Amino acid sequence: MNHEGTMALFQYWNELRGQRPAPRRTEIEPGDIRQLLADTFILELDLRSEAVFRLAGTRLCAAHGRELKGHAFTPIWTDRDQPMMSRLVGNVFRNNSVVVVTYLGISQGGRTNPFEMLLLPLDGGRASARLLGCAVPVKRPFWLGADPIFENRMETLRIIDPDREPMYLRNRPAMPVSRPLEGYGPGLVDPAATRHVRHLVVIEGGKTTR
Repeated sequence: MNHEGTMALFQYWNELRGQRPAPRRTEIEPGDIRQLLADTFILELDLRSEAVFRLAGTRLCAAHGRELKGHAFTPIWTDRDQPMMSRLVGNVFRNNSVVVVTYLGISQGGRTNPFEMLLLPLDGGRASARLLGCAVPVKRPFWLGADPIFENRMETLRIIDPDREPMYLRNRPAMPVSRPLEGYGPGLVDPAATRHVRHLVVIEGGKTTR
């Protein structure tokens, strides 16, 4: 994490959860993160198990030129990134993953601006799954909020193990989102094919013979 906003939200979430995989959603106090609220959002799963915005901060909505509450999450991404983002969000909901994504917001006028996004699991029970996130602009150009962003393009991603990762995450390299990854099933990686070695997430692979 490189932005103060994402690091602050991660620290708040990490302190709340203690030794648990995730804090309860009822433990989140908006007043505690009031300086981050404009860039913060909450996702929930609808009846089709699709992630939708339950809440979205005012600055995030202004950047996209519309109210995001009630709208699906994956359509705000480019067509090529939607399967990967759907899989990442699913991992947060099902496996309590913590995900950091850097991306470019692309405006209707063809302008671009870098963002950093953090996705954090919340314990709401099976009937009320929630995800806490923030999407913070790395730069604040004059046009942001006036020229609406119509889609987002992923640049890098990092899956974090909060029990192992140190707080100097800004010094750790992120993984570029290379397009060949899109061919790996419907998203990124199968969680069952990963394991942890100290602070690393190892993706099992291997060669096949014909």
